[in-house]
Amino acid sequence: MRHVAHLAIGPVGFRIGSDWRAPIAQLEALYRDYPRPEIPDFNVHLFAARPWRRVLRPAVMIGGDYSIPDAAPLPLAQGLLAAEMGMNLQMALAQRRYLLLHASAVERDGRAVLMTGISGAGKSTLAALLMARGWRLMGDEFVLIDPATGLAHAFPRLIGLKNQAIAVAQAAHPQGRFGPLLAGTPKGDIRHLVPDARAIRAQQLPAEPALLLFPRFGFAAAERPVPPSEAFVRLTQASTNYVHLAERGFAALTRLVRTVPARAIDYPDTDAGIALVEALA
Repeated sequence: MRHVAHLAIGPVGFRIGSDWRAPIAQLEALYRDYPRPEIPDFNVHLFAARPWRRVLRPAVMIGGDYSIPDAAPLPLAQGLLAAEMGMNLQMALAQRRYLLLHASAVERDGRAVLMTGISGAGKSTLAALLMARGWRLMGDEFVLIDPATGLAHAFPRLIGLKNQAIAVAQAAHPQGRFGPLLAGTPKGDIRHLVPDARAIRAQQLPAEPALLLFPRFGFAAAERPVPPSEAFVRLTQASTNYVHLAERGFAALTRLVRTVPARAIDYPDTDAGIALVEALA
């Protein structure tokens, strides 16, 4: 690869190579305060499927140590998104040290709130708003659960905000650092928010899971307890490597749902969502 960036995010290191300078320059700017890994755990490659596609209607293929052969390329203008997706891909396909949960997480006083749900549930928005209210952001895309200790480890990547959530987060973080607006992606408009200095500084500090939340946006405010059996099923759907971890994955999830209370919350707007989280945490 002609252009390369190295990133250490939480306990995971990445080496990201690209045929183009632009995605690497954006990564270096947005992740400028992150350390470099001594030895990367994963390689990500952003490349042109044909040499001429580097310059003529450039299209970014996503590869690396692990890849999906029939994945569609993204336009070069969305190269930053391709890099983020490449890191997600490596984690989803090959992370074996930690149980991966597709979730957002915030921490206060050593207690972590894990929020997981379907796309559009508002996980990223809630995480960004809670960060503005003094919570430490532990992650937006993945939360890493140590099967040996049950602790949640931070993975504070850029917060991927979509569509209307962009303006909401910009209002909450007037001094925040945002990436470029990526218009017309497969999920609409996306803009990334850089985690605040506290999240980056404390990214090696794990926390005790204290609350599992299953938020749902767009409904009248409501809250109900989720029994361990239902929480277990929901978390198996949220984990990308539960099956690969086999007995360790089963034990980690069983421990999580037996020891951590779980709640489902519905909320019609962000103010109501934040109030519910604060009341339950």
